Order: sequence, then C-alpha cells, then structure tokens
Amino acid sequence: MPASVNRRRFLKLSGQAALATGVLAATRASSASVADVDVVVIGAGIAGLTAAKTLQDLGYDVIVLEARNRIGGRLYTDWSLGAPFEWGAGWIHGPKGNPISGLARAVGAQTFVTDDDEYQVFAPDGTQQDDAAVDAGWESLENIFGKIDDRFDNDQALVKAIKKVAPKAMKDPIRRWQLSAGYEFDAGGPIEDLSALYFDDDEAFEGDDVIVLTGYDKILGPIANGLDIRLNQPVTEVEYQAGDGAIVYSGDTQYECRFVVCTLPLGVLQTGSVKFSPPLPKAHRTRIKRMGMGNVTKLALKFDALYWPEDTQYFGLMTEEKGRWNYFLNYRTFSPENILLGLSVGAYPLKTEKQSDAEMIADAMQSVRTMFGPQVPEPTQTLITRWSTDPYARGAYTYAKLGSVPSDFDKLADPISKVIVMAGEHTLFKYHATVHGAHLSGLRAAEIIDKKLA
Repeated sequence: MPASVNRRRFLKLSGQAALATGVLAATRASSASVADVDVVVIGAGIAGLTAAKTLQDLGYDVIVLEARNRIGGRLYTDWSLGAPFEWGAGWIHGPKGNPISGLARAVGAQTFVTDDDEYQVFAPDGTQQDDAAVDAGWESLENIFGKIDDRFDNDQALVKAIKKVAPKAMKDPIRRWQLSAGYEFDAGGPIEDLSALYFDDDEAFEGDDVIVLTGYDKILGPIANGLDIRLNQPVTEVEYQAGDGAIVYSGDTQYECRFVVCTLPLGVLQTGSVKFSPPLPKAHRTRIKRMGMGNVTKLALKFDALYWPEDTQYFGLMTEEKGRWNYFLNYRTFSPENILLGLSVGAYPLKTEKQSDAEMIADAMQSVRTMFGPQVPEPTQTLITRWSTDPYARGAYTYAKLGSVPSDFDKLADPISKVIVMAGEHTLFKYHATVHGAHLSGLRAAEIIDKKLA
C-alpha cells in the first residue's frame, strides 16, 4: 500500500480520536451533520484549488468549501458582452517561465499581447498629449524612484517621498497621471498609502503581459477536476487545537479535519467575518491589520459603433481627481466588439463603488466624451465590478502599505498550531497581487502540510 494512503488513514484515525475525546471544545446542535476529512480547504480560488489538487494527488482526503456559487474567487470570466470580461485578474503578467502560462497552454488557451507602449494620453480638456512628453514623464518617475531608494532608509508614504525629492512632480499633470494610471493601478493602492520602500520591491517574470482571449478562468478546469468542492458554503468559524486538528463550521455542517488550508482574501481576514477559536496568533493578526488590501474598479462599456481609434491599445485621461476613470483598454485591438474597459484606481474605487450603476456609468462617460467628443452615445451594455463591497473579497488585491514589510506577507504562511496554513496572493510578497502568486502559494501550502506537519 502506498505510503500516502497509510498516512491518510493515520491522519483520519488520529483526528477522529482527538475530536471524539473532546480535545476541541466544540459545542453545536446535535442535529448538525458532521463530515470527517484529512484537509479542509477554505476557498475555491486558484490558491485553494491548487492546494487541494496537490494534496489529493498525494493521497489526502480533501474537501474544498466555497462561499460563492462558483469556483475561481477573483478569477472569473463573463461572456455576456460577446467578448471575455475578466471580473478580477485580467492578465498573465510576465508569461515567460510563469506557471500560469503552462496552465493556459494545457487548456489550449489563445492569448494576446497587450502593448503597454501603444497608447494615447489626453489632458483634462481633451487635448491629445505629445508622445515624447509622455515618455519623458515615465523616465522622470524612474529617476525619482531611484533617488528615493538612494536617499531614504526610513519608510514613509510614497507621495511624501516624491515631494521631498521632486517637489514639482505632483503638480505636473503628466507625471501625476502616470503615478495613478501606472503605479496605483499596478500596486493596487493609493500613493498616499503605498510604502515608499517596498511598493515596487516585488518580482516579475519576463515578457509582455497577455490577456487570455478564450477566458482566463478556463485554466481552473483541470485543477478542479475530481475535487470534492462544496459551493454555497461560507465558513463562519474555524475551531482548532494545537496539533489535534480543527472543526470548520459552515451552515449546519461541521467539517472535522486534521489540517486547514485557509485562502480567505486579506480583505476578508481584516473584517473578522470568519471567527477563529482561539483567535489567530497575535503576530498573524498584527500582520493582517497593517497590510494593504487595494481595489480597482472595472467598467466595461459596449457601444453599437466605434467612436475611437481602432488600433490604439490604451487611452489615458489626466483627470482632475486622481484615479477617476483615467485609463481605458480598447477591446477592438483583439475583439470585434466595440468595448472600452474603464479603470478607476487608487483611492477613487472606494468612492465610485458607492455610486449607483447609473451614476458610475455617467461618471465614466464624462471621461470617454472628454477624449472622443460629445457625440459618443450612451453604451448599449455595461458590466461593473465592486470588489470593495464583495463580502467574499473586500478588495481586489494586496499592496505594500506604509507600516508593513515584505515579511508580513510571507510569514502569514507560517503554520498555526500545526493545523492551519494560509495561502493566497497575500501570503507571497515576491509575487503578491498576481494569479501566479496565488497558485504558487497553494503549492507551498500543500508542501508545508505534507513535508512539515503530517
């Protein structure tokens, strides 16, 4: 008999013994159903699915609990506009050597390289800006960041550091736009909150970013295949005992297990909506509190005709309010659909996501008409994301917030009481805020359980 099967049988027997003798002080109604398993994975995003698949292949009995009515978490493709609208993750960042590229090839995905250098930028009054001036702005910012790295050892807000080394930078419309549409979008948080020391200290794979024309979430199919995934099962509590397993509560069901892989997003952990008994270690709680959960709002606008240059990849608008619908992806470069994907970034998403759909669309259309003229009609179809208000996300992705350090991310994956292991993009600083970061964290969580805890 394979060693993994022996291990699985041992885990189940030892876990049952501990739970049966009352080591865990769990008290619930006797009518509640009970399921027993080696590992419970909380969350069916790519981190959770990867961990579950890896552990199941190693011989563990695994159940995945997912609060939504679908798998994927913040990876979900919507085809209602006739083209792929990615609710969450939209790009494979740095496809060369990226494990997500391998997953995409495995499902025969078709990809398209989005050229970050193919764009038009407009002033607040709609005047198109000279390419040379925009290029000079990017070079200026790189020089500013180099000065920040050389001059400061103490951390501070990125915007504060910029003002110290380049007092006029924030008054320059081009650089102000670039800080928002470029760096706030990439990092996921406002420059007022970004750590000047660590906001760009993560790493990337090589190659120009690509979108998946056949739908990003298709990569999940082979990973999820054969897994026991329970949808519509939001977890309310995790009760655990050092070295003796856990009970995970969801609805009327108690899931008794030896190990828990927790992939709750940072934003959910910060709300405390899922109870841990006993509370998570103080070190974990401190890290969770000081890390940043950012947001990006996407608004897809579909029109019955083309009202903008067909071959330009991106359009940027230097809006008066930083982060307010200042960047648009042109679908016509890769799709026959007349769609502009508007983005609001930095602090603005928390404002716009409180608006009604009609208010948000009108707000974004002001940007569109500033760039392309008042003749642009209302869109015929729209799709809107509101990650900040999503109870199972509470944000889009994490960022290096002032007051946090890279080890805050990585040490969240430290095992808790030899029972709980966390995974997700927020647990791997090197590749945080990416799909590949989440995937790699799932592999790591499985390895921790199999090599260090079992």
